[in-house]
Amino acid sequence: MTIPVQRGRHNRRKKRTVRRRLPMRYLLPSLLLVALLAMLMLRGYVHSEILADHRIQAPAPTTQVPADVLDGGPVIDARKAGEPAKTLRIPDHKIVLTFDDGPDPVWTPRVLDELKKHDAHGVFFVTGTMASRYPGLVKRMVDEGHEIGLHTFNHPDLSFQSTSRIDWELSQNQLVLAGAAGIRTSLFRPPYSSFSDAMDNKSWPVTQYIGSRGYLTVVNNTDSEDWKRPGVRAILERATPKGGKGAIILMHDSGGDRSQTVAALGRFLPQMQEEGYEFTHLTAALGAPSAHTPVTGFALWKGKAFVFAVDISERITGVLVVGLAVIGALVLVRFGLMLLLSFLHARKVRRKDFSWGEPFTRPVTVLVPAYNERECIEATVRSLVASDYPIEVIVIDDGSTDGTADLVDAMWIPNVRVVRQQNAGKPAALNNGIANARYDIVVMMDGDTVFEPSTVRELVQPFADPRVGAVAGNAKVGNRDSLIGAWQHIEYVMGFNLDRRMYDLLGCMPTIPGAVGAFRREALDRIGGMSEDTLAEDTDVTMGLHRDGWRVVYAEDARAWTEAPESVQQLWSQRYRWSYGTMQAIWKHRRAVIERGPSGRFGRVGLPFVSLFMVVAPLLAPLIDVFLLYGLVFGPTGKTVAAWFGVLMVQAVCAAYAFRLDRERMTHLISLPLQQILYRQLMYVVLLQSWITALTGGRLRWQKLRRTGVVEAPGGTPNRRKDAEKDRRPVA
Repeated sequence: MTIPVQRGRHNRRKKRTVRRRLPMRYLLPSLLLVALLAMLMLRGYVHSEILADHRIQAPAPTTQVPADVLDGGPVIDARKAGEPAKTLRIPDHKIVLTFDDGPDPVWTPRVLDELKKHDAHGVFFVTGTMASRYPGLVKRMVDEGHEIGLHTFNHPDLSFQSTSRIDWELSQNQLVLAGAAGIRTSLFRPPYSSFSDAMDNKSWPVTQYIGSRGYLTVVNNTDSEDWKRPGVRAILERATPKGGKGAIILMHDSGGDRSQTVAALGRFLPQMQEEGYEFTHLTAALGAPSAHTPVTGFALWKGKAFVFAVDISERITGVLVVGLAVIGALVLVRFGLMLLLSFLHARKVRRKDFSWGEPFTRPVTVLVPAYNERECIEATVRSLVASDYPIEVIVIDDGSTDGTADLVDAMWIPNVRVVRQQNAGKPAALNNGIANARYDIVVMMDGDTVFEPSTVRELVQPFADPRVGAVAGNAKVGNRDSLIGAWQHIEYVMGFNLDRRMYDLLGCMPTIPGAVGAFRREALDRIGGMSEDTLAEDTDVTMGLHRDGWRVVYAEDARAWTEAPESVQQLWSQRYRWSYGTMQAIWKHRRAVIERGPSGRFGRVGLPFVSLFMVVAPLLAPLIDVFLLYGLVFGPTGKTVAAWFGVLMVQAVCAAYAFRLDRERMTHLISLPLQQILYRQLMYVVLLQSWITALTGGRLRWQKLRRTGVVEAPGGTPNRRKDAEKDRRPVA
């Protein structure tokens, strides 16, 4: 797999084109998520988890039931309108074995094996929910000469149902038979039925309506009561007809453990055959035409499509369940590690005897790559001028068209230089800044970021250890007043900074944030400077430093305040680039997994962590919410909601601990539940689109975000650029 990039930022015309095509970015990921939900809905549909009705009618009077029916045989023919219903009996020495509620993947094959072994046939009254899940068994029944009857789709008591619901139960059951075996049938057995003399004023109208739809209603006159599992001997006694009379015997091939039924068949079949009984299906016993009618044309393909969709939904649901288990394990492992290692990290850095060495006091160079940062650059530069540490500032203007460089020049601030270049991208700008830097330690920040006075000093202290090649600072969201800003604030504090404490202790920090990071020039020179191979140059260079044997550490008190995207479109653009660039960096450094030394240590610890927690976990995370919807619709609702809130509570505990470590106010955590529901879906779309781009060899261009310049460091100097623009006077 090759993950290409196109270097450099695109122009305004291209940006307008991207914006017009933005909805297409969401199309495929959204369709996939909708398809997964549809598969889950179909799965719930065929598992009787929706529209299921488990009510059973109590016995009612029989005054409306004809006496001929009450005293008649177990086959009721009410198909002819205007004529009295008639009943049929099975001739002597003929047995029609009937099996209800299947097919079952465990017991139906064993029942079929026993019937085949003794050259016996019967009738299987199948439910649509089971037949749609195991169509191969229905096909085997037909191929081996058995008859199929309908037992409804969801197995409700039809005396509670409307005629439209009855029609639906019948039509859906026939649809499944068409897809499974290419047939339709004229046999029907009502759920919860027994003998014909059990017909009453509630069930008889249903039988009449079923007859008007062209079906023979088949009850029974011999109940084995195998569903009670009374033992093989009891089943044999109850199933054996008396005096050589014919019988329709009720058994079950589904609905629980049917081992006693199978064992009874193994004895019952040869025993009754020796007594001269013939085991046949219903229409053969009655001397009537077959109950099966071939299905052709659109009805056949409609049935096959339904059965195919059910099969796909079953398989996908299985995969989703595995995925949910994986993401559940990843969430718990990640949060467990974050809490434990962050606690150990906090204890380590706050020990009184902890030190990087002698205080680091040498001057450093701060590099500020800037492309059309007119709204923000003044606040950025002023925050650096207020630093309590000796620095020089180099603003690298990367071909800005909004006068960013001119604005910095007009500020007339000592130790602030502007280096201009044609637009070449952020990595090239940083390399240009490194080439112009006077000092051995370079601090890098974004043009939309402001530092606190102590940020640089805190950031460079770890360089007292000569093994440290780079230091990650603590990037914080400055514009957190909006809902989307609050969500990113939670993500930065919990997802980024808590992660960095964990990675710091493990020695596999994956990313020096572009907003606040420091590098030893010697370390950068050894790996070739800032790479232009990926769109995540900060992740790329960090991984390169690890592989070269340098330590990369975290300075939690080196705080920088950055302007986070303020719209979904801007956030999408930023995270798309981050996700795609991270995948590029992982792919670029993949050989570290098999290498020795520092590179191998990072490859076998850092790369798996980054891959699992930054690529795999966000892609699977929406499954938590998908199964929440599934549980709310199909149940068990209580357990589903409890599980979802359990995951949320684990996240809330981690978030609260992260906020405590960062000394942040807990009030922003109020929006955490909503963040988990909505933000997770956005990150899924972003990451899935990144995967699609990578796997199809697509090219992702750098997308410049629109800035407002509203971010200031706490206690910093207000941005007076807009006031200064009124008279165009330089701001001292």
